Amino acid sequence: MIPDRYLETHFKTLTQTKKNPCRPNLFQLPTQKGITHVPCVPTAHYNRASVISSLLSVSPLILNPDAVRVQCSFGSVVRNKSNLSPISIRGAHKQIRVRHGHICETKVEICSSIHVSIQAAGLMKITKPFNIKISTTTDSTIERALASLYQVHFLDYGACGHLIQHFTNHHLVRQGKQIHARLILTSVIPDNFLASKLLTFYSKSGSLYEAYKVFDKIPNKNIFSWNAMFIAYSLHNRHSETLKLFSSLVASSTGTVKPDNFTVTSVLKALSCLFPDSRLAKEIHNFVLRHGYESDLFVVNALITIYARSSNLGLARKLFDWIPDRDIVSWNSMLAGYSQAGFYEDCLRLYREMENCTYLKPNEVTVVSVLQACAQLKDLNFGMEIHRFIIENKVKVDMSVCNSIIGLYAKCGSLNYARELFDEMTERDDISYGSMISGYMLHGFVNKALELFEGIEKPGLNTWNAMISGLVQNNHHEGVPELLRKLQTAGLRPNSVTLASVLPTFSYFSNLKGGKQIHCYAIRNGFDQNIFVGTAIIDTYAKAGFLHAAHQVFVQLGSKSVIVWTAIISAYAAHGDANAALRLFHEMITGGILPDPVTFTAVLAACAHAGLVDEAWQIFNTMLPEYRIQPTIEHYACMVGVISRAGMLSEAVQFISKMPIEPNAKVWGVLLNGAAVSGDVDLGKFVCDQLFEIEPENTGNYIILANLYSQAGRWEEAERVREKMKKMGLKKVPGCSWIETSCGLQSFVAGYVSDHSTKEIYEILEGMVELMKEEGYVPANDLDEDSFYS
Repeated sequence: MIPDRYLETHFKTLTQTKKNPCRPNLFQLPTQKGITHVPCVPTAHYNRASVISSLLSVSPLILNPDAVRVQCSFGSVVRNKSNLSPISIRGAHKQIRVRHGHICETKVEICSSIHVSIQAAGLMKITKPFNIKISTTTDSTIERALASLYQVHFLDYGACGHLIQHFTNHHLVRQGKQIHARLILTSVIPDNFLASKLLTFYSKSGSLYEAYKVFDKIPNKNIFSWNAMFIAYSLHNRHSETLKLFSSLVASSTGTVKPDNFTVTSVLKALSCLFPDSRLAKEIHNFVLRHGYESDLFVVNALITIYARSSNLGLARKLFDWIPDRDIVSWNSMLAGYSQAGFYEDCLRLYREMENCTYLKPNEVTVVSVLQACAQLKDLNFGMEIHRFIIENKVKVDMSVCNSIIGLYAKCGSLNYARELFDEMTERDDISYGSMISGYMLHGFVNKALELFEGIEKPGLNTWNAMISGLVQNNHHEGVPELLRKLQTAGLRPNSVTLASVLPTFSYFSNLKGGKQIHCYAIRNGFDQNIFVGTAIIDTYAKAGFLHAAHQVFVQLGSKSVIVWTAIISAYAAHGDANAALRLFHEMITGGILPDPVTFTAVLAACAHAGLVDEAWQIFNTMLPEYRIQPTIEHYACMVGVISRAGMLSEAVQFISKMPIEPNAKVWGVLLNGAAVSGDVDLGKFVCDQLFEIEPENTGNYIILANLYSQAGRWEEAERVREKMKKMGLKKVPGCSWIETSCGLQSFVAGYVSDHSTKEIYEILEGMVELMKEEGYVPANDLDEDSFYS
């Protein structure tokens, strides 16, 4: 165990971000003494030929859009119209106006931001000198590149490419554009090497359109040029454009230009983001095998990611185990797959295996996946071990690592320490706030979460999602619709996480209309194929009684992961259709999808509703030997329900006595319900004695026992139970129901009178009771309801 203060001290050091020095906004040429300024071109008069020569020889020609203004005071007659422009310009827009055989104006627009004008007005005069600097560097290639720019008839492509790379690395956007302008004005047609450098420069500068313009102007593209464009699209998450570009490459491929391993990797990434479907993943795998890329590590790593994102962790792990020499990307892909798919124990076990690899060292991507798994499992000891590893091994601490560490401590209950680390961060992003809010919500501190949320000047979408999800987790469903409206009023558009978080509220209220509206929004905005949104829609429709629509959503989902299968099995189980639930369960297994613990809970619950004892035993007995899933208390509770609902109460008691884990309130509660249905007072008394010790303030157990005594005519025992409740100060939680009217969602609490229409409502209810009695309905001998509210 690491002392909190020890971790805190080192974490402070790691989270202090170094401020980058201000970058010079002009070029600076390196010398032994530091910076040397290129001599300025003095203001002078030139003839037409000399001014053009000067423009071509000064480096670089254009410093900014208005750095140069050239005036001509003589009338130069153009004898050969093919020489109207002394400069051949590619990749730029040209405007040349000729009046009476004279050049009146030439206007050049480069990258939609750089302009040069040559106007006929007599003598040519440079009215603004050049002041050229390049940032200081010890790389002699920079000097060579700059020197080559002075040459009219010579340009060192390699040195110029190195210069563009320098500007890309140091985010010198304007200077990079100036070099591009120089290339255009000197009639240079960039080769594939130089064009790829320019393309990458524009892409990393955020100008994807300009990057594509450079790519489109390359006359004879090679595979490196194509791959540079693939990287640009990947950097900007333009996955659809990636697929279109790949189609263009295949259509225009010649014997010399064919997709390579890097191309395939880019396409695989795009496909995994657009279509996380296990069937598509297998088709892509076949493509890889047909084209001989199965031994390429980059391609195999991408395949692992695809299988993991399509929830086919079994095939992803087979691929991972097949790799003879795994690199850090292989391990990170598999770890991220486990962590994101919810297989947190597998993620931690794989990390332990990784620790035995002496040739590999976990990096910041590795620790983020492991920390997220520790947070979900609330394994604080393991998480603190990772935190210590980060400190001792000087792992790069970026924003994602900081957020993961804060999320770990917040979810594990160390909220004060998490908040301390959060407050000490020099920079916070949307995920930072979301992690802290999620931690507060997880542990029931709704007010603290609201306080933090309201203090944010402009919350991002992730923060809004954390608030909505937290309210749902804490059953504060009433505030969710209002929060959703405020989110949209703030100018944000709900994403898939928002929808998946909001839908349980409509499910809770059985609000079919609201569920349909969210479903329509999901279809219009392309979220209907998201498995989490689809699962939430299935659950909402099922709980609203719209089972047919729930099944239609299930059928239309392209990617059917185990989460989706579990949702539809649970829907049929809740509606009492055990046969359909079992059929879907076996169909899922036949299709190669392995069930998870939640799936077994759903199918066992279906068996309990229908009294299918033999089928339940068969499924329960296959969990550990066939699927390596250790039965949890949830599964044992389901089995108790199956046995007791079939009237086999003694067998249920015997089953509980042989359980390898201690029975909790849920297990005893299921048995108590079985005793209540069968009217077994003695068993009910025995079970309630166990429950009174585990949860002494649960009024439901007292009421069930009192009802058992009442049904058996043992009024004195029933009265003693009621007196015990009064002495303990316990009251029955009043029932609550909702109904959707034209005025919105209306809630009704038993025994509560406040609304002006309450009198009318109770008159209708009394009339309905009278009609029920006329039809022969006889209420059960429950204790007086009013006594529990008093």
